[in-house]
Amino acid sequence: MDKNVGNADRIIRFVGGIALLAIALLVAENAILKVLLVIFGAIGVIEGIVGWCGLYKMFGINTMRRGRKK
Repeated sequence: MDKNVGNADRIIRFVGGIALLAIALLVAENAILKVLLVIFGAIGVIEGIVGWCGLYKMFGINTMRRGRKK
């Protein structure tokens, strides 16, 4: 699986995912909202760690610098 998420994008996804998880656990009272926030937060954190996004792959987007696909 080739990485398709650049460093700046990975940082934004990771921090955004942590923020969504924090909101879900500390602020959200509605159960459905809480579950959605946890799901999207976890996806953001995972994509930030592994550097690969399924939607980017589907649409042919790559934010990695050329020549750095490791």
